[in-house]
Amino acid sequence: MNLAIEASPMLHLRAETAADLMTPNPVSIREDASLREAIALLIDRGYSAAPVIDQAGRPVGVLSRTDIIIHDRERVEYLDPLPEYYDKGELTAAAHENLGPGFQVEKVEATRVADIMTPAVFSVSPETPATRVVAEMRNLKVHRLFVVDANGILVGVISVLDIVRKLQP
Repeated sequence: MNLAIEASPMLHLRAETAADLMTPNPVSIREDASLREAIALLIDRGYSAAPVIDQAGRPVGVLSRTDIIIHDRERVEYLDPLPEYYDKGELTAAAHENLGPGFQVEKVEATRVADIMTPAVFSVSPETPATRVVAEMRNLKVHRLFVVDANGILVGVISVLDIVRKLQP
């Protein structure tokens, strides 16, 4: 059996700065958004995480699917005891109007994004050298870095996939 070992070509990063690597104008989540809104955003867009911003547009954390799973695992919810018997006609909305046929009562999740996000913000400026961006991600053991302008406003995100896209033989 002859196993030929083929040498891999050297890969080069075709980017000079963080601005060359980043995905500009990233989709973000407000810190006061509901957990339900955040889950819909992540699932509908196919994202594993998104930056969390304050009212001024400054990153204050990141919300990942892992954060949501941990929250769900740690949450204990006790239901109000139900009466032994009730008539569906007794069910009313908050303003005491009767619920029509086909309506159901949903328990609303009160958790806000700020309650469960990871509050760490690792960021670089658009002028940060690309090699430093890669080193920072490796040293911090993170999957993404935020790119912020001189005022601290979120202008981009760099993910591992963004870096891989810029690798060329």
